[in-house]
Formats: sequence, C-alpha cells, structure tokens
Amino acid sequence: MSFQETGDRSRTTRASHGWGDALVAVLAGLIALFATAALGLWAAGAADLPGNAFPSVVAAVVVMAVGGTVELSGDAGFIAETKADLSVLPLSVTLAGALVIAAGFLRPLRHRAVAGTRELMGWAGRLAVLWALALIGLSALARHTFDIPLGEGTVGDIGDLLDASPKVGFRADFALTLVLGLVWLAGLLVLALLVSRKAPLPARLLRFQESVRPAAFAMVVLLLAYVVVGVVIGLVVAATRGHTAETFAVILLGLPNLVWLALTLGLGASWDGRVDGPFGLPMPHVLDSVLRTPENSTLNLSSLSDYDERVWWLVVVAAVMLLGAAFLMAARSPARMRAWQHALHMAVGLTLTVLTICLVAPVDAHYGLSLLGIGDLGGGLAGVVTLSPQLWSALGLAVLWGLVTGFLGSLLASRVHRRGEV
Repeated sequence: MSFQETGDRSRTTRASHGWGDALVAVLAGLIALFATAALGLWAAGAADLPGNAFPSVVAAVVVMAVGGTVELSGDAGFIAETKADLSVLPLSVTLAGALVIAAGFLRPLRHRAVAGTRELMGWAGRLAVLWALALIGLSALARHTFDIPLGEGTVGDIGDLLDASPKVGFRADFALTLVLGLVWLAGLLVLALLVSRKAPLPARLLRFQESVRPAAFAMVVLLLAYVVVGVVIGLVVAATRGHTAETFAVILLGLPNLVWLALTLGLGASWDGRVDGPFGLPMPHVLDSVLRTPENSTLNLSSLSDYDERVWWLVVVAAVMLLGAAFLMAARSPARMRAWQHALHMAVGLTLTVLTICLVAPVDAHYGLSLLGIGDLGGGLAGVVTLSPQLWSALGLAVLWGLVTGFLGSLLASRVHRRGEV
C-alpha cells in the first residue's frame, strides 16, 4: 500500500468518525444543559407547576441559556389582557453546557500544533449542523400556557362577571433561536481555540498565539475562579443559614449572574435597576434592598455599603483575583515580553471580559394584568425587575485595573521560568 493511499484512508477514517465525535459532543452538552436547568428549577419548586409544564419550562430555560429567544404572551378574555416580558440569561446553565461542548470540540484536536483552516471549519460545521437540529427540537418543546387564578375578593368577582380568564404562556422563537443559538456556538468554539494551549491553529494565525492565548486563558480562569468562590459561599450559606433549596436553585441557575456582577462592582462599576412587586433578585438580600424603590436606583459599592459595609471586601477580592490572573498571564507568556506589553494585554482582556459581563448579565422582567384598560390589577399579579450597567464607566475602570494589575503581574512573574505558548 502506498503512502498516498494510507493518507487517503486516514483522512476518510477521520471524516467518518467526525460525525460520531460531533454527535457525542452535542449530546453531552445537551445533557449538561438539561441536567443543570432541571435540578435548578426543581430546587426552585418548578416541578409542581400545573399541566405537566416542567419539561417545557426546562426546555425554555435551556433555550435562553444558549442565546435563544423565549416570547411570553398573555390573554385574559374579551376586555382584559396580560403583559409579560422576560430577558435574562441563566448563566449557570450556560456555563455548564459551554464547558462540556468546548471539551468535546477540543478533544479530537489535542496534541497537535497546527491544523488546516479547512479541517477546523469542517469539524465546526459538523457540530453546527447537529446543534441546529438540537435547537429546532428545543424550540418545539419550549412552549406552554398557564391559567392564572384571580383569587377571591373584588378582583376575582370582576373577573368571573366579565368572563376574563387570564392566561400567560411562553414559546421559543424558532428563527431567532436558531440564528442566535448558532452564533452562541460559533463564539464558544472560537473562545475554546483561543484559550486552550493544546488546541491547534492554522499556520497563518500562529504568530498571534503568544499575545492572545495567555490573556484569554487568564480571563477565563478569572471568571471560573469567581464562580468557584461563589459555589463555596453558597454551600456555606446553605449549611449554616437554611433556605437550602433556594440557595441551590440560585447556584444551579444564576450563580455567575451574581458573582460576575460582584466582579464589576469590585472594580467600581455602577448598575441601574429597580425591583417592584412580588419578584426580586434571589440573593443576597442587600441587592433587593437597594433596588426596591419607586424609581430606578444606582447599584454600586457606595449604595450597597449603606446596608452592609462588608461589600467593600469586593474591592479586595477583585484586586487579589486580578493580580492572580495577571501573574498567570505573564507566566504563560514568553520571557522576552515586556511589562508594558503585559499591561496592555491585560487591559484589553479585562475590558472585553467586563463588556461580555455587561452584555449577558442584565435583567429585564415585567408582568401585569390590565382589566378594562386600567392599570395593573391585583398587587400580587404585577411586578418589575430591571438591572443594567453603566457601560462606559465600567469599561473605563476595566482599562485602568487591567493596566495596573497587568504591570504588577509582570513584575511578580519576572522570576518565574517562562517558555510561552508551545
């Protein structure tokens, strides 16, 4: 058998096995997404929802976690209407699925220095095709309608008299979920290639790995370190203060939403928000206290310290974490790289990280019932939760923190043996 025939057979074998590897990666990612969402919703009490809605609710949370869109709708009969809007990413679910899918994507590529652009595109394309089919299935499952009891008293009597039977439901937007879900996957695969030292790159991109990969890896480690610290704190709270189910619901559904918000607050960033009605932010309680005002409030270290002065420790935690990330970045960089270059790379990496947090962590939720076109009825049936960043000040602070910690991290790593990316 000739060398060329052997090479052709090897390429054919890799191609035939590629679909199997892609299927395993997608299925493993879906299992991680569904398991995390289901456990979190079960801990939150969603398993008791009427009409066997639990599987549909889990699917809707998974759709939102991978960048898809879930539309809320309401109907309350002839002269009444319901209004509901929800925009929030359950980042615990997102993180679980992203880590598993990224590992499945990188596994066949490990232990190689260079890969052709066509090979990487083909491998990513197989994943994308299977992921698109998964998104279609998720969109079909993520739909349900609930009947909302008006209860007793005047509101219930009016509703019975006028035959206003409120309903609220949700459904995934097929087109937007497919497009945004594929964009989410593409971003995840690119980030996986940027972060992993063992992942091969096309030859023409190798010259960028020494400046990009150490910073990207350091930022991912920074975000994961905050999540680990949050998990430890959550477990301690569950063990010592009760509310075990609620705490695990937060850990499994929205822990990164909270700890990455804490990272930006530790940098000095401010967020604007409001909490009104029965809804609220899950934990800690101090956030809900600051935002529960008639008008929008500013959430920052100053406003939080009025309720609990321990929030100033967020600055100390941010400084330690950023110095650790800067040291790690410098230690993975070539020894010839100078301190000002480390500072610049850290500033760019941290600014992009804070920008990402500001894009994925905002919350915007509203629900209300209107009868005869007059306002929101029934106190317990109306509520608002909003939270959005003051973006430009947050990015400016990220640049400053990145320059300082990047320079200091380079000095700390100056005595460490550094060989850079291999």
